[in-house]
Amino acid sequence: MSGFTWPARVYWEDTDGGGIVYYANYLRFLERARTEWLRQGGHSQQRLAREEGILFTVVSLGIEYRAPARLDDELEISCEPHLQGQASLRFVQRICRRSAGAERELLAEANLRVACLDARTLRPRRLPAFLLAMRATEVSQG
Repeated sequence: MSGFTWPARVYWEDTDGGGIVYYANYLRFLERARTEWLRQGGHSQQRLAREEGILFTVVSLGIEYRAPARLDDELEISCEPHLQGQASLRFVQRICRRSAGAERELLAEANLRVACLDARTLRPRRLPAFLLAMRATEVSQG
C-alpha cells in the first residue's frame, strides 16, 4: 500500500494554555490523516459504513512524543498502511513540523492497528477488496 502525507496547521483549540499541542490531540491529527488517506483513494468512511456496512476501529496504539508542536506550526502527518491479517491494517504514522526549505522535524511517531468491523454486529470482518487491491505489504502478526 502506498504511503500518504497530509498537511495540517496547529490552531489555538489544539493547544494547552501555553500554546503547546495537548498530548491527546496528536491522536486527532493521526485519525484525520488516516481518513484523508481513505478519501484520496475515493472512499469516505460515511459511505463505507452506509453502503458497504463496514467500520474501522483502532485496537492498539503506541506513540512516542519527540518534541512539542506549537500554536501556528505547519505539520505534515504521514500514513503508511500495511496489511496485517485478513481483517486489520497496521499503520506507521509520523507527525513532523514543516519549516522553511525541505527540513522536517519529527515530533511524534505512532504505530497502530486498525480492525475492520461489520457495522451492524461490530464483529471483525475481512478487509474490503479495494484495500487488498492496493497491493498491501504483508507483515507478521506479532
